[in-house]
Amino acid sequence: MDWLAPAVLKLAEIGPWAPVLFTLLYIVAAVTLAPAFFLTVAAGAMFGVWRGSIIVFIAASLGASAVYAVGTRVARLGWIKRVTRDPRVAAVRAAIQGDSRWIMFLLRLSPLVPYNVLNYALVLSGVRYVDFAIALVGMIPAIIMYTYYGKVVGDVAALAAGVSPPRGPEYFVLLGVGLIAIAVSTTMITKAARRAMERQQAR
Repeated sequence: MDWLAPAVLKLAEIGPWAPVLFTLLYIVAAVTLAPAFFLTVAAGAMFGVWRGSIIVFIAASLGASAVYAVGTRVARLGWIKRVTRDPRVAAVRAAIQGDSRWIMFLLRLSPLVPYNVLNYALVLSGVRYVDFAIALVGMIPAIIMYTYYGKVVGDVAALAAGVSPPRGPEYFVLLGVGLIAIAVSTTMITKAARRAMERQQAR
């Protein structure tokens, strides 16, 4: 936040180029693991709910794609390869790849799983880009909700100063849905990983 908040404050003063520069900033934040939540809320204050939601979805999708490009190269490093050759890790990777779109969609649906961390976790799991990209639609409910909160606050400077956006009933509904999504996805991964490990042991 030391560099992110001042950058967003500058963006709010730029004018027509703000959406483009906001997108570039979101991509940088995604790759560097900066808090994307703040950017999403700030977009609501800068651009409004619907325009802000569209801008954030595009920016977050491009940021996730950038992470995929970086993460696939990191995955080729020697020590990462040694870790992923462990039978247990390989089984989990196989589990996620087996039904990856649905599992990734459920994980994206939950506001409890940080966007920036989840990007790297999924990429290092070895999922295909097409599945990774399709599952990004799971971000839409949380994006709309957080941009709405930013619109309610209506002041980027206040958000940068640490004012917490209000949390209405819709937040707790999405939180409940997110908890269910995590429970379902975790169960699916566990069962698939168990099957994958049993297949490996049978060889």
